[in-house]
Amino acid sequence: MHKTTGKPVSALLHPDGAAAQWCVSGAPVPYPEAVAMMQQRVEAIHRGEAAEMVWLLEHPPLYTAGTSARAEDLKDPDRFAVYASGRGGQYTYHGPGQRVAYVMLDLRARGRDVRRFVKALEDWIILALEDYGITGEVREDRVGVWVRHGRGAAEREDKIAAIGIRLRRWISFHGIALNVCPDLSHFDGIVPCGIRGHGVTSLAALGRDGDMGKADAALRQAFVRVFGPVTEAAAPMPSCADRKTGA
Repeated sequence: MHKTTGKPVSALLHPDGAAAQWCVSGAPVPYPEAVAMMQQRVEAIHRGEAAEMVWLLEHPPLYTAGTSARAEDLKDPDRFAVYASGRGGQYTYHGPGQRVAYVMLDLRARGRDVRRFVKALEDWIILALEDYGITGEVREDRVGVWVRHGRGAAEREDKIAAIGIRLRRWISFHGIALNVCPDLSHFDGIVPCGIRGHGVTSLAALGRDGDMGKADAALRQAFVRVFGPVTEAAAPMPSCADRKTGA
């Protein structure tokens, strides 16, 4: 395991100091439309026609199945819509109160090192949690960021943030999901990330402020420390074609 405090150990800065666009969607975004928008942006970044982007949003309640998902880990398939996802990992939940951050970065310029990129994502989350006085940790045998809480026999370790990425010609997409104030019972329909014996938690469940704006500010400050500068931009809007096809 590792903990990150102070200066991040896996800074992944753009060599030209180029700023990534930082976009926040105010209304929940349907999952198929978000995936279609990411795919379009990835292609544009690869062609040199668009800047890197971090897209913060919430989804309606749903489950996604990563490329390693096992059928037996979907315990309640009729509870919410289930979408196959091209990202790595297994089943996860997305819904209101969870801040999803889709990260579209050009790793051709940032080192072409997948392990270092994942480590940088972990450090990003851990640094953001420090704003809340929470110590986030990672485990060699478990993906995501974890927190220990409780005392004595009641001490437990739960996941507070998930990580699932995909690369296309060295451009990243998908990203992270931080539990700010979701309904944690919604995770009961799956085995989150295929990990049994541990649960999930959130900032609100740990007694911290569940305001999404505060979480966004913490994420932005931490992102700059790990990945470099950002500039605010309008959130992407799905095209009419995306709405009709659910691409």
